[in-house]
Amino acid sequence: MITATEQLRTYLDSFTELQKRLAAQTLWLRHLREDAFARFCEVGFPTTHDEDWRFTNVSAIANTPFELPGTGFVSLREFGQFKADGLAHRLVFVNGRLNRELSSLKALQPGITVGSLAERIETDADRLAPHLGRYLNIQRDAFSALNTAFLEDGAYIHVRKSVVSETPIHLLFVSTATEQPVMTHPRNLVVIEHEAQATIVEDYVSVGESVAFCNTATELVVGENAVVSHYMIEREHKKAFNVSTLRIQQGRSANVSSHSVLLGGGLVRNNVHPVLAGEGSECLINGLFIGDGRQHLDNYMLVEHASPHCGSRQFYNGILDDHAHGVFHGRIIVHKDAQKTDAKQTNRNLLLSDDARIDTKPQLEIYADDVKCTHGATIGQIEENALFYLRSRGIDEISARRLLLLAFANECLDRMAASPARDHVEALIHDHLATLAGSARTRVAAEHDLGRSFEEVG
Repeated sequence: MITATEQLRTYLDSFTELQKRLAAQTLWLRHLREDAFARFCEVGFPTTHDEDWRFTNVSAIANTPFELPGTGFVSLREFGQFKADGLAHRLVFVNGRLNRELSSLKALQPGITVGSLAERIETDADRLAPHLGRYLNIQRDAFSALNTAFLEDGAYIHVRKSVVSETPIHLLFVSTATEQPVMTHPRNLVVIEHEAQATIVEDYVSVGESVAFCNTATELVVGENAVVSHYMIEREHKKAFNVSTLRIQQGRSANVSSHSVLLGGGLVRNNVHPVLAGEGSECLINGLFIGDGRQHLDNYMLVEHASPHCGSRQFYNGILDDHAHGVFHGRIIVHKDAQKTDAKQTNRNLLLSDDARIDTKPQLEIYADDVKCTHGATIGQIEENALFYLRSRGIDEISARRLLLLAFANECLDRMAASPARDHVEALIHDHLATLAGSARTRVAAEHDLGRSFEEVG
């Protein structure tokens, strides 16, 4: 185990290297990085003594000496498995850096800009100043501070007023096998102007299996009456660490849907933080996490109602097998001026083994007196009567389990509007659950042979 001083020295060396390499960049951006790194050095990595990290131990990240990566390589054959039908507008980042050969931005509509944030910084940094780094809270979150300190590349998306993007924009982040543990800090800035519409897909995948840490942050700025759907898909290998933060700033009557699907990764933390700053805005936070082995999947939702007549809905479903550990921490804050708030929060979980674990903590903080807020959580198992009914109709056990798991997962899919993005997510979930149902059946059979049953565990 390395000490806290050694941890900081490792990051200091990488930060110094980055600042030297980017010395020619605009002064305000250099100061933004320096302030963020100073904050990270001040607080360090969070521990389980911090309430927001009570159920997630990040010592495995803190004690690994990560380095900034070199140029990664992904062959066309390896890349082919990650392509998605219908997602024609695609930016591909390999080890945190844009790969132009694998990217595809065919026939972008007028009024839509999609490209590399690093290139945008080089050509027009001052135009980014009103938004970049203005919403993410580096004082509150050490990982956001760390991302800002190492801000270099990621996606830049700008949809102008009243423009409707006809095709989802696919952001694919690929980590490759490396000899030394590497860290990447992708930073995405998405600005959707008044009355515009867009769908954004963030997709995290791996080639090979080596220790990697991806700490990404997305600032999503949504103008008045705009409509945005955002998808976050995590399907990296199980040696990967992934911390993602989505910070949403909503204008008046803006409508935002956030969909998270966690399938991969060894230790995953998914932060979603919308601020309903404009009167009459609405936000849907919808998620599904599926874990097996010893995966740790943590979902932290912080919804701030800052203006009156706003509505938010949180629906998260979890499916956990083997020794997987899931976390749902949903926090709704209704500020003093946010009268007529309508907020609902629901977390439902299926545990497929007696060793799987879920920690769930719905939370409300209400400082207004005219609101309607509810929250709740449930934990259960596959209904044996339903499984017996399907078996009695001639369906084999693996297929029966798969059908029941799909029905549970479809609660989340049904909240996604019909689009190529939804089709992409649905295919990934179906494939993943088919594998999970088979492995769960094998484990149950083995436990039965040992004289151990799920019902016997109190």
